[in-house]
Amino acid sequence: MAQVTSETLRTSAGTMQVSAVVTGLDTPWAFGFLPDGKIVLTEREGSVLLITPGEAAVPLRNPPEVYPDGQGGLLDVLVPRDFAQSRELIFTHSKRQGSGSGTAVTKARLNAEGTALERHVTIFEIAPGSSGGRHFGSRIVEAPDGTLFLSVGDRGDRPAAQDLGLHNGSVLRITRTGQVPSDNPFAQTQGAQPEIWSYGHRNPQGVAFDANGQLWVNEHGARGGDEVNRIEKGANFGWPVISYGRHYSGRSIGEGTEKPGMLQPAAYWDPSIAPSGMAFYNTGPVSDWAGDMFVGSLKFDYIARLDGSPLREVEQIKGDSTLRVRDIRQAPNGDLWFLSVGNGALYRMSRAGS
Repeated sequence: MAQVTSETLRTSAGTMQVSAVVTGLDTPWAFGFLPDGKIVLTEREGSVLLITPGEAAVPLRNPPEVYPDGQGGLLDVLVPRDFAQSRELIFTHSKRQGSGSGTAVTKARLNAEGTALERHVTIFEIAPGSSGGRHFGSRIVEAPDGTLFLSVGDRGDRPAAQDLGLHNGSVLRITRTGQVPSDNPFAQTQGAQPEIWSYGHRNPQGVAFDANGQLWVNEHGARGGDEVNRIEKGANFGWPVISYGRHYSGRSIGEGTEKPGMLQPAAYWDPSIAPSGMAFYNTGPVSDWAGDMFVGSLKFDYIARLDGSPLREVEQIKGDSTLRVRDIRQAPNGDLWFLSVGNGALYRMSRAGS
């Protein structure tokens, strides 16, 4: 595994300095910033690391119990806005369900010493019945009103993404205790899973709010057809009835690229870039990037910058450090940080000389 510790990258906004904060990671999946400047980071096989910049990463004792299954394992981590008071962290992961597994959400408290997790409670898991280790989705974000939005992939069962009786292929909305908010669009629909907020998704691995509080998702297509979607309450985004991609075999998917009652993506890629992680550059020292969307590419090893109306990819930020970018987030000081699975490293990107 490469150990790229530092490089400069030329971008449309000038030269950026990329520096490794921690290396030697084993299949890192997600990270978040704590109020004291430390970072919490997940590795898919089940470790939770606490990172103090400039020091070695420390594994936390008593991580969530996960069931590593193909693409599953310990996945996203959310640092809630009230962490300084609650010390709660919220994790998504694959959980054993009979002979299969499904996406679950567990919250735990970081102890006062910052050495272990305690008081684990699994507040949600998808309706059981899925098998195979594919398409867990599994990004989670906190809405302005304090509810949680969770992405779930179709679990490799394409028709399930159109079945409101299953959680597969959907964006879900729950409370911090795992309850169903009364204003969810299908909360009163007989036979529907009440947590569903939108559906018809394939495998959403990037979820973020923009500065206006609008929720966005990026998701893997098949061969082509990776999408960025502007999420609307109760909306059907079409998978697998409509798509801009094709099956890996080359066969066409569904009924074409559009159908009444199914929303179009805000942007799509063909060929697929395998998008994962997403962040908006809301405020920060690089004024040229204000409001822009950043998405990691697992397949082509770059960070995509998207802008404009209609939304489109306007830049590819690429270097030795951007090998299989799994997660990307904006730090409190405005810098962009990202996780490279290929390098096993967490990087900070800032304007050169700053």
